[in-house]
Amino acid sequence: MGHSYTFGIEEEYFVFQRRTGGVQETMSAQFFDEARQMLGKHVTRELLQSQIEIATTPCRNMKDARLQLVGCRQALQDLAFKHDLGVLAAGTHPSAEWSDQHPTQATRYGKVTHDLQMLARRKMICGMHVHVEIPPDRSRVDLMSRMLPYLPLLLALSTSSPFWQSRPTGLMGYRQNIYSELPRSGLPDLFQSEEDYQTYVDTLVRNRIIDDASFLWWAIRPSSHLPTLELRITDVCTNVDDALAIAALYRSLVRHLIRKPDLNRGLTSPGRAIVEENKWRAQRYGIHGSLIDLHSGQARSAANMLTELLDLVWEDAELLGCSEDLATAQMILRTGTSADGQLAVYEERIAAGATTDEAIHAVVCWLADRTAAPLAARLATGG
Repeated sequence: MGHSYTFGIEEEYFVFQRRTGGVQETMSAQFFDEARQMLGKHVTRELLQSQIEIATTPCRNMKDARLQLVGCRQALQDLAFKHDLGVLAAGTHPSAEWSDQHPTQATRYGKVTHDLQMLARRKMICGMHVHVEIPPDRSRVDLMSRMLPYLPLLLALSTSSPFWQSRPTGLMGYRQNIYSELPRSGLPDLFQSEEDYQTYVDTLVRNRIIDDASFLWWAIRPSSHLPTLELRITDVCTNVDDALAIAALYRSLVRHLIRKPDLNRGLTSPGRAIVEENKWRAQRYGIHGSLIDLHSGQARSAANMLTELLDLVWEDAELLGCSEDLATAQMILRTGTSADGQLAVYEERIAAGATTDEAIHAVVCWLADRTAAPLAARLATGG
């Protein structure tokens, strides 16, 4: 077990106008060029011009990941302020109208936009992706299937998308509903082997449906260009600590599944269907709902499931040096997710007599503050 489980984190953000709180519908070339000068390959464009993405380099410890995430957020915030803009980390922007968005004019995104048509413009959503390097002698396809039962809980911990086009959706994680419109999204099928998976990919490539496996947009997938298993189901976290806690939990789970090769082996179609139901319950209720335990067949609270899961992987977390960040996952149960915070702000303003637009604007301001704070202090201390 000498493998280091190197990992990396990608976060997508909305760029918004400070004056109005609305998204910046067209990306300024000057803004992006300056961002690239500051952050280099850490920053890239996204499918829509109102979004921007950052990525860490491969990390061997959580301190490095924290420094990189905080540094990227701080740099983008400082640059955005100069342009009278801001950067906001949430699964959906509370007031953005999808019909007003403009796709990024880049070769890859041009092909995606042509293929997806209206669905490309509706993809006004931001997620967090976590890559964990898998030992070369282990099957990423096998691990992908065995990781499925844990995905709904990871989603519940990340929920940050309760609003859509200035309306409360009634869901804690609405982002998944928009994502499910895309082809090759949602939970992956239960491939029996690496060969089965490769046959599927090769068939789509040979028929010019996709260019490569990076066009598989599942909730979890083997990376097409890195030796990693990529978690994709989670909303982007407004709070940096939440993002690191989820990354630590996922990294620990990967190690645990490799250490316990029979755990979740032989997941059946009924089992996958239960995971699908749990995914919906995570979207609807976040951390406040119940999930069905695949082993007992009984519904249990998300809090109870998380406590048991943390106990399961604690040894792995300690050996990977991420038990402190893992403990933050338990804190999310007490303080709530970003979705909880957004709804609290909205409901408080409505109760005080604010209009819907005023309450939504207050949510945007809250998100902007929470995305940025307290970045400078965290960067200085590395903790």
